[in-house]
Amino acid sequence: MQRFEASSPWRLGSGLMAIAIVGLTVAATARSQPSGAPGSWTAKVPLPVARNEVAAVALNDKIYVLGGSYPRQKYDVADNGEYDPALDRWRARAPMPHGLNHVGAAALNGKIYVIGGFTGSNHSGVNDGAFEYDPAFDTWRALPPLVSPRGSIAVAALAGKVHALGGRRNETDVVAAHEVYDAATGKWSEAAPLPRGRDHMAAVVAEGKIDLVSGRFGANEDMTGLHDIYDPAANAWTSAPPLPTPRGGGAGTLFQGMIVFLGGEDDKRTYDENEGFDLKSDRWVRLAPMPTGRHGFGAAALGKYLYVASGARGTGANDPTSELLAFSVP
Repeated sequence: MQRFEASSPWRLGSGLMAIAIVGLTVAATARSQPSGAPGSWTAKVPLPVARNEVAAVALNDKIYVLGGSYPRQKYDVADNGEYDPALDRWRARAPMPHGLNHVGAAALNGKIYVIGGFTGSNHSGVNDGAFEYDPAFDTWRALPPLVSPRGSIAVAALAGKVHALGGRRNETDVVAAHEVYDAATGKWSEAAPLPRGRDHMAAVVAEGKIDLVSGRFGANEDMTGLHDIYDPAANAWTSAPPLPTPRGGGAGTLFQGMIVFLGGEDDKRTYDENEGFDLKSDRWVRLAPMPTGRHGFGAAALGKYLYVASGARGTGANDPTSELLAFSVP
């Protein structure tokens, strides 16, 4: 059994207080897996509050879950929750300067960069902001804004730079923009645009390049399994084997030598699919599915676990969850 302890309530961006339940216990559970799909899932202590359309980042042996929405209640959430796997415990950290959902985030040089997003529902209130969080001092600072405001954006950090990839400006306008922030100079520049504009995808750094996986070209049903690789040395994109199950609205990360993409949604259902691109064999493999389908969650790998945080188990804003799940492979 795992125990959650909260020394203080979790403060919401609206100024309201969501009281975490002190002493909440969560039984670790593992789902039985179908033959040929390796891995198992374990429940960890949940987030204090259920939220959807978040970002997650691993840094300094902690997991940070940033922004999001409280479906049908508040869409510009500034929450910054830090999970300590060693203690199986959450604590609230300094909130983001602005509440946002559908942000992109990545870690670089000991700091976390949060970029883009929306302030409203249905991809409204597009944002051009970029912010840097320093966990050592628990402080945020504003960076120069994006030239192209967008949310549902993919963000990746590589070689001292942060890449802001694709996204959308509103419910219909999906873009191929690719902007790069140089942490040394504090300036943005343009790089080779995506081969085709899309959003709700994952950007994963592997072997000195950026793998851009899955996403949408527009509507929820207009999903893709595209897998494009960006080489910063050549400032060029190449195609790679596509994701076997095309979908948008999931999340991905590098884990155990694989680019793993999980979950997603369309207008009919959420996806529990969990697929990994094996970098050695250059092929996709099927992994143990999530206990339930979900979208709008954050995914980050730390040590022997891949963590899936929050999101919604139903389509759109339906059935938001505070669950934190941990995936491991033999």
